[in-house]
Amino acid sequence: MKMSQEYGVGPLQHQFLLLLLLLLPVLACDELCNKYEFCSASNTSQNGEFSGSTNSRNWNRRAVFTENGIPTGEEQALTTTAVGTSRRDISDTHVDELSKDGPAEDKERRETLRVIGEVAGEYIVRFREYRDAHTHRHALEQAVGSEGWEWVERNNPAAAFPTDFGLLRIPDSQRELVLSRLAGARIVRDVSHQMKFTRGLASETDADSGKYSSPGETCPFGSSVQGVRERTANEHMIECKDGNSARMKKKGLRNDLQVDSKDVFHTQKPAGRFTTGLSFEEETPGDWRYLNQNISVADHGRRLLFQRSQITSMFEAEKLWAKGYTGGKVKMAVFDTGVRPDHPHFRNIKERTNWTNEKDTLNDNLGHGTFVAGVISSQDPQCLGFAPDAEIYAFRVFTDAQVSYTSWFLDAFNYAIARKMNVLNLSIGGPDYLDSPFVEKVWEMTANNIIMVSAIGNDGPLYGTLNNPADQSDVIGVGGIDYSDHIASFSSRGMSTWEIPHGYGRVKPDIVAYGREVIGSKITTGCKSLSGTSVASPVVAGAVCLLASVVPENKRWDILNPASMKQALVEGATRLVGPNMYEQGAGRLNLLKSYEVLTNYSPRATIHPRTLDLTDCPYTWPFCRQPMYAGAMPVIFNATILNGMGVVGYVESAPKWTPLDDAGHLLDIQYTYSDVIWPWTGFLGLHFRIKPEGSRHMGIIEGNITFTVISPPAKGKDEPGRCECSLPVKVNVVPTPAREKRILWDQFHSVRYPPGYIPRDSLDVRNDILDWHGDHLHTNFHGMFDSLRDAGFFLESLGSPLTCFDASQYGTLLMVDLEDEYYPEEIDKLKDDVETRGLGLIVFADWYHVETMVKMRFFDDNTRSWWTPATGGANIPALNDLLAPFGIAFGDTILSGAFSIGGERAHYASGTDIRKFPAGGFVHRFLFQETSGTNSGITSSRTSVKAQVESAILGAVEAGRGRIAVYGDSNCLDSSHIVTNCYWLLKKLLDFTSHKNRDPILLPPTNELLVPMGSHDTSLPSRRADVNFTTYSLVLGRPLQCGLDAPLVVHGSKGFLAQGGRFRQNDMNSTSDANFLVQRKKTSVDHRGPPALALPDSGDRNDTSESLQRVDNTESDTTPLHKTSDVSTVQSELETSDSDVESREQEGGLSSEDVRRENLDPELTNSKVAAESNNRRRETGVERRGEELDSTTLVFQWLVPGTLCFTGFLLIWSFWRRKRRPPRRAKKGSVRSLLLF
Repeated sequence: MKMSQEYGVGPLQHQFLLLLLLLLPVLACDELCNKYEFCSASNTSQNGEFSGSTNSRNWNRRAVFTENGIPTGEEQALTTTAVGTSRRDISDTHVDELSKDGPAEDKERRETLRVIGEVAGEYIVRFREYRDAHTHRHALEQAVGSEGWEWVERNNPAAAFPTDFGLLRIPDSQRELVLSRLAGARIVRDVSHQMKFTRGLASETDADSGKYSSPGETCPFGSSVQGVRERTANEHMIECKDGNSARMKKKGLRNDLQVDSKDVFHTQKPAGRFTTGLSFEEETPGDWRYLNQNISVADHGRRLLFQRSQITSMFEAEKLWAKGYTGGKVKMAVFDTGVRPDHPHFRNIKERTNWTNEKDTLNDNLGHGTFVAGVISSQDPQCLGFAPDAEIYAFRVFTDAQVSYTSWFLDAFNYAIARKMNVLNLSIGGPDYLDSPFVEKVWEMTANNIIMVSAIGNDGPLYGTLNNPADQSDVIGVGGIDYSDHIASFSSRGMSTWEIPHGYGRVKPDIVAYGREVIGSKITTGCKSLSGTSVASPVVAGAVCLLASVVPENKRWDILNPASMKQALVEGATRLVGPNMYEQGAGRLNLLKSYEVLTNYSPRATIHPRTLDLTDCPYTWPFCRQPMYAGAMPVIFNATILNGMGVVGYVESAPKWTPLDDAGHLLDIQYTYSDVIWPWTGFLGLHFRIKPEGSRHMGIIEGNITFTVISPPAKGKDEPGRCECSLPVKVNVVPTPAREKRILWDQFHSVRYPPGYIPRDSLDVRNDILDWHGDHLHTNFHGMFDSLRDAGFFLESLGSPLTCFDASQYGTLLMVDLEDEYYPEEIDKLKDDVETRGLGLIVFADWYHVETMVKMRFFDDNTRSWWTPATGGANIPALNDLLAPFGIAFGDTILSGAFSIGGERAHYASGTDIRKFPAGGFVHRFLFQETSGTNSGITSSRTSVKAQVESAILGAVEAGRGRIAVYGDSNCLDSSHIVTNCYWLLKKLLDFTSHKNRDPILLPPTNELLVPMGSHDTSLPSRRADVNFTTYSLVLGRPLQCGLDAPLVVHGSKGFLAQGGRFRQNDMNSTSDANFLVQRKKTSVDHRGPPALALPDSGDRNDTSESLQRVDNTESDTTPLHKTSDVSTVQSELETSDSDVESREQEGGLSSEDVRRENLDPELTNSKVAAESNNRRRETGVERRGEELDSTTLVFQWLVPGTLCFTGFLLIWSFWRRKRRPPRRAKKGSVRSLLLF
């Protein structure tokens, strides 16, 4: 001890201090990475490829870059999970090593479908009539001339039949001229880009090791085909003219983002026909712990027994086989990767056709097409199919490299129509229901009596993730379940999102079938298991073939059609206990009950679902979660009309509501329905309201909705078909809740994909780049909906502008993740609603950064086109315009990190900051990672350094008689990519805005602003000048008008408009001039993506839908939609509400004149609030603290750096002391001598 004091710190202590100095930064960095998720949790190699285990918790959503921000390797690509696989169900995608057939079979592990993008210079021209291709070409040359374009020959089996489209190659230099000529040609219906598809087969083993392989070779699409030559009488192959081939660069988990330079980020999946994941192989039985979390441990043994059971025996198909029904004389089209001709599992392969540009092959070299066909019709005892005698027509629409094009599908669909296919299975899909060439061709196929079965999608367990074409009402959409009758985690959920915001989605899927661990055929021989809705789809398709053979052949296709088959399936289905209608549809496939329905079937029209019991929980979630009450926004339900009498039908007269008792007259129902029911199906929109006289009623209301469907005379009949449809209805009614319990959700200003490229809200997510889940209370915000309902709140959705609701009825207007613009009337009304009518306002914004949007452009190596996001996660410039009257504005800084308030942890995922806030408000600031810098937060390597900034993200303030709360991130409410929910924060904010409570945690005196934050010189984000937002907006260029989802008194009008603190109801059929918004956003380039180019009289889906929609109000017991209540009555009610509020003001000691003066003079209000704040601060003796940091932040901001500084100082001091001491020799055998040795 004495020697140590005399000579300084000894070598042992010196080495300990050195070790501590080295370890502390490592420990600190690891803790920061784990705590704040700054870096990937997966192991990575130096070249930027994943080399760690697939079980690492964040491997699927992190990207790895080299030091300069550019990934290495031939592809220069990030490695991420496949599209459609969420972080929650990665454990469901393990590998089952059942295959022993070599590389071809080993390639099939998991699949992803995606659109590569537009093909450079190639366009699909749709004509108004079916004619021979050469006739179309000649007519087009006469109409537009022969210069500037080239007709691309399509030498495939469909060439022998008339067609309705042509493929043109147009150079960029002639593009505008030729397209303008096509627009004026009468024979042309519309023009759209040729799209390229790819379906990647991913091996998780390869992905783990960072290896990439080449699935095969393809002829470049730039070369045309040389011809079709027959291998057998019914087999065709297509040869390419040049021998060059383009090799698929990478196999495995494909990237969503690539880097072209330091400043440009692009992807191989642009907007267009975006396709999602398909089937994948399951794991060995020993790893059942990784399967669906819905299965408890006690079920594992029973599941293991069912694991290798025949899928046909699960549905008792052998009982129909015993009756002699085996699917004979049913033409089954399998659109996939083909089938080998001599496969021993099939006894009746009628025809194989190749629609790709690959040469010298009709075979399935990947295995998926063989598996699908095997589930349908295999005769192998180890993996039996449902209909072994069905006639298999194999359509090879994907190459060995898993590439396809729109024109290939359109030709193949036309050929299926010409060959009179009976059933068609399509195990692909995507969310782009506005891809008109594809969607309308599906309508045409079903109109030609082809029963189409399609997978609903593998994007579960998220809601609002239905894939097209399975989400179409004329298609049988199939979801997946496991052997314990739980909805598979991968199965997509409803509702459909076509109808949002003015309407409500349809019930989908239609039916569910086993889709996990299904046994099917391998490429050559033997069996294997796959999972996915693309497996459940052929299960139902095989059942359809088997059921079709039940009907005698002489009248089979006079009775069977897409509607009658769907009726048999949904009426015979077994409803599962637990899942709701948007998870299971009608329920699990029940083959025998559907057989009974068909044996006694006579053509009729029905409604799906058959009954509407909105009190039946959980099946009718979300309707059963919230009762109806007077004064609410209409509750909309979208039912489907199935017309088995004919492809065309009509609703003869308006539906009629017949209540079972007197209380039923309190229920008011408005109807919207298809003017023409085609093909085979239509919609019935039910708009439920409780009449004002039912404001205190409590109880159940029951009754029936009836109407008649008529169809033209069927074949061999003289009389038209006629059928009366009845829908039993049951609803729960409660007295109108108090104002503070009612929340209004703004649905109108939400924009999503399609039609525009609206990017994801969290930039940390790599496997889902589009915002396409609907942003609805009952889709990706369903968790928030349930949480608020549990807390006693009542939520209503507004699909019309903000002028279309009475603010005196609601405690808070909730605006979350909004992308659209605002009418000036909306801005004025909202100001009055808050300041004079006491409305609470809560805004959850999201990121907005122009440079980041530019870096997120879509790019395709095969094209010269770039698509840019139409906006950020939210439209911050528009929100700033809306909040400007309150002195509030958001910025464009992208922030990420963790923080806590009052002990509650929260995660900030790509949120924005608050730049302006009024004095007297309360603002919370935290330290975050600023990711809107050089690389815009895209880098995630541990070596990357991101700036730490203190930013304001949460603010609350009183504004007149109302209260406002704003927060810069919505990901904590969005179930799509939620890390940690912030429902607790939302409830605290609602307590402030609706209940007027001042929570000391939310509003601490130390966070109050003495002076306004920001000034006139504060930099705010501006709108992009290079994007034409009018294409996607419901505001720009459109009249201000209240829709059917608004109160009856404002239908067809501008709604309630502000006038000097009062409201007036605007005249009917008036329009609003939104030119100020258009002028404010002058643009030159439209980056929407590949929409069909606008041509005269084009068959646009939206126009068709509007033309088919009829509003009928002849029912005397129902208020007509076109009729409004007495305006004076409404005005008197509003004035009464105003007088009540004024009296409350006087009770509070503040005159209405003072309120008006403050409202007109914001500076006066700010000065008064600041003065009161200063007085309170002097009384309490508390000084303002400029930041709020939790304990974890304090540790890492102060303790760690302080410890490092102290250790460094001690080390330097020890060196200095050691240098000054005289040299000393250690005694032999001492510890010192051993250490030195």
